[in-house]
Amino acid sequence: MSTRRVDPLRRDRIISCALDVIADQGVAGTSHRKVAALADVPLGSMTYHFSGMNELLEAAFGRFVAEVGERFAIRLAGELHGERLVAALVELIHDDVLDSKRSTVLTMELYTLAARDARFATITQSWLELSGRALERHMDHDTARALDALIEGISIHLALGIRPLAREHTARAVRRLLRI
Repeated sequence: MSTRRVDPLRRDRIISCALDVIADQGVAGTSHRKVAALADVPLGSMTYHFSGMNELLEAAFGRFVAEVGERFAIRLAGELHGERLVAALVELIHDDVLDSKRSTVLTMELYTLAARDARFATITQSWLELSGRALERHMDHDTARALDALIEGISIHLALGIRPLAREHTARAVRRLLRI
């Protein structure tokens, strides 16, 4: 009689390791075998928990989007008005959105998948909804959408070093959108 190893956190660990492999090797370099090795699980666990690579990628990017959404929610929690709101938004853009090379790579990989496959476009849409809800706690819907686009654009510029903006430049752009 064989004993079955109980590992209730296995699926969660696989998802975390999938994000690590994607961040290190890109989606194209990610395989069940690499994720299983990093997660220290038998290869069979991959197909037990995920029907295929797309399901694993959806779970991984779903978690990543939830983490980014949580950063938005934390940074924009509480009552923020005027210059306090501007300061929180500048910190969100410069410190939270793409807080590491890992976040930058995961974001770009997700955008690439979303451009090709509607399943991943749905995940990016949920990202927009999470960030939109956090922003709309402090402003109207149209301003929140415009500000979300500004946040995405500046974040990408900062991450890729394309004409990076100083915090004060970002603050001026935010003030213009908020009409402060």
